[in-house]
Amino acid sequence: MNPMWRAVRGGAVSFLLIGMAGSAAAQGFAINGQAGYFAMKASDSAKAVFDSSGGFTGGGGLSYAFGKHLYVEAGARYFSKTGEKVFVAAPGDPVFKLGFPLKARLLPIYGTIGFRFAGKSALVPYLGVGGGVTSYREESTVAGIVTTESQSKASFHGLVGLEYGRGHLRIAVEGLYTAVPNAIGVGGVSKVYGEDDLGGLVGQAKIIYSTGTR
Repeated sequence: MNPMWRAVRGGAVSFLLIGMAGSAAAQGFAINGQAGYFAMKASDSAKAVFDSSGGFTGGGGLSYAFGKHLYVEAGARYFSKTGEKVFVAAPGDPVFKLGFPLKARLLPIYGTIGFRFAGKSALVPYLGVGGGVTSYREESTVAGIVTTESQSKASFHGLVGLEYGRGHLRIAVEGLYTAVPNAIGVGGVSKVYGEDDLGGLVGQAKIIYSTGTR
């Protein structure tokens, strides 16, 4: 075999192996823990029932990266608030507390497909879109009688984030907009305010452990 051809072939094989190794290092599974703040879109209803329109949310997810850029993730978050039943005659009218305890819980289960703008920097911006199912449960106690309402609705979201790190352990900050349209609302007063979307804005931090490195 011609020595020049042997050198060219050897260089091509080496380049291919290096590329495959780089791709293998960039891809792989990752798990994450999430903690942040959820601001409900149904803010008037939430303020009337819970005295605030948001609160702590936490959860976790499992993701898989297809090389440096494309990734998919599945996970769940949890949000709960405690308040009391109220009466409101019309939007803008005074809110009358009725003294009956009310607990509400949101459990979004989601899937995301996203794109990472990975390069040489340890800081990696990314974005994603997805959907899933959000479970809503509301429990109230009136005169010792416990009443519950629950439903599951389709949900949708978009997100932007910034990840830092090159090794297996990384951190990220993330902002999401979620939509859960045509839901039953909060504490029976959402009809008064015309609010039937249980989505909102989420700002959260993530701790990530990845099987791959960059």
